[in-house]
Amino acid sequence: MTQHGKNYVNAVKKIDNLKLYSPKEALELLKEVHFAKFDETVEVHMRTGLDPRQADQQLRDVVVLPNGLGKTVRVLVFAQGDAAKAAREAGADFVAETDEDINRVAGGYTDFDVAVGTMDMMGKVGRLGRVLGPRNLMPNPKAGTVVQPGDIADAIRIAKAGRVEFRLDKTANIHVPIGKMSFPADSLFENFAALLGAIRKARPSGSKGIYIKKLVISSTMGPGIKVDVNTALGMDAVEK
Repeated sequence: MTQHGKNYVNAVKKIDNLKLYSPKEALELLKEVHFAKFDETVEVHMRTGLDPRQADQQLRDVVVLPNGLGKTVRVLVFAQGDAAKAAREAGADFVAETDEDINRVAGGYTDFDVAVGTMDMMGKVGRLGRVLGPRNLMPNPKAGTVVQPGDIADAIRIAKAGRVEFRLDKTANIHVPIGKMSFPADSLFENFAALLGAIRKARPSGSKGIYIKKLVISSTMGPGIKVDVNTALGMDAVEK
């Protein structure tokens, strides 16, 4: 049985476990019960009604959070020629242009948060799946990280501005960060609303019955707070 510290136990006492909070109530309460001495990440956890084994029930997409994630996003770019030059000018942290660069990644270099590639480089990048795949770093057209060479600067800007990928895992759950505990509650709510709007739009064609069964907001060290799914996914999810 997991043993929790005094601060965690005291935080749990302030949360009504039988209540489904509105998104704004949940985020305000999360800040109220915060006890960690570092700037925790605020996370959204969803239990879906999807079947990860079915091809028409896969869920993978991206959303740009209006207030970012509160951290510096390190971007690696696979590009060559003019696109590589544009990537450097756009602020890419590392540009893999040569075979030597790609071999460095193949050897285990993963000191970055997002990888973006131009379409003409994907033939070479494809063999890096063994390294990048398990870390969810493989560039993917659906996630907006495989682009035309002329679009590389925009892709880097979006990645650094707060682009977040969400995807269904093997247990039919989704876990997504939406910011830091130091963010004002309103900023966290705006990020949350953007995420839920994207989740709603990305509902797979094969989804039947209940789409999102359970929704919880938590911080890195804190307890989870249950959120009313209907309010969060409804047309009026953005509270005034």
